[in-house]
Amino acid sequence: MQLEPTKSELEILQVLWEFGPSTVRFVNDKLNEQKRAVQYTSTLKLMQIMTEKELLICDKTNMKHIYKTAIEEKKTKGFLLDKFVNTLFNGSSSSLMMQLLGNKKASKEEIEEIRVLLNKLENN
Repeated sequence: MQLEPTKSELEILQVLWEFGPSTVRFVNDKLNEQKRAVQYTSTLKLMQIMTEKELLICDKTNMKHIYKTAIEEKKTKGFLLDKFVNTLFNGSSSSLMMQLLGNKKASKEEIEEIRVLLNKLENN
């Protein structure tokens, strides 16, 4: 069974996926830079809970505890995307894409990347 991280847990996972194994202080500093003001003790408590839930692994062999993700980024994002598509778009990936492309003007580069992906999918 796949655990579904909360919004706050996902923010922490994003930092660790981007920067690799890190201390609570580093993660807290990144959250404050990227998101909103977050207290160190709140980040610490949440990361401890995430360790209990087996979303994170804590290496306590050094003075500073180092946390790393216990779940894969691609698998987790795939699971969450599937759930999102199933819930909001009745499982239709094309409805999701039409909504995305209709809501935001895609750049020429993004359109070309989508075209390349579609060509690859068509040729498989």
